[in-house]
Amino acid sequence: MKVWVTQAPEKGKANQAVLEILAKSLGVRPSQLEIVSGQTSPHKRILVRGLNAREVAQRLKAGAHTDPKTG
Repeated sequence: MKVWVTQAPEKGKANQAVLEILAKSLGVRPSQLEIVSGQTSPHKRILVRGLNAREVAQRLKAGAHTDPKTG
């Protein structure tokens, strides 16, 4: 999944924005998400508490948006 944020990658602002977007897309609280690897990388692994892999995939598919760069 690709997520674009406008927050600067300083003091964790961009990471927090990513978690907020994912939380909204998944219908969970941001506190249920944790970046487990990739804190300083554009490629991240996110732990989602309270949902299994199938539920995550279904929710992401249901809430999929178009690429903001291409419309």
